[in-house]
Amino acid sequence: MSLDVYLTGKTTEIPCRCNNCVNEHTRKETEVLYQANITHNMCEMAEHAGIYMALWRPEEIGITKASQLVKPLQDGIELMKSDPDCFKKFNPSNGWGSYDIFIKWVERYLSACKQYPDADVSVSR
Repeated sequence: MSLDVYLTGKTTEIPCRCNNCVNEHTRKETEVLYQANITHNMCEMAEHAGIYMALWRPEEIGITKASQLVKPLQDGIELMKSDPDCFKKFNPSNGWGSYDIFIKWVERYLSACKQYPDADVSVSR
């Protein structure tokens, strides 16, 4: 199991033709600006870094826009980098995920949040 994070932009209606009934319809299409996936095995590390809620449950703490993730993710990265050995203790014993993989993943997500500050944030867990 894993966490999928999304930063999305505009939703537009696209005209289309149904192959079954040959009628004209419209469908909604949302622009995906950024998408990433990480194993749930990183939950404990994220919790220890203070970023679990921001990553796994942003809607529960009122995060709806990418700009709202910038500060928590920066703080979490700073904390993890300040004591790597402490955080490496949370590396999963099954080998699915690691400190090095997780910190790079969070850094890429932070970069996308800075690039698309007005993007909508959503997750699938």
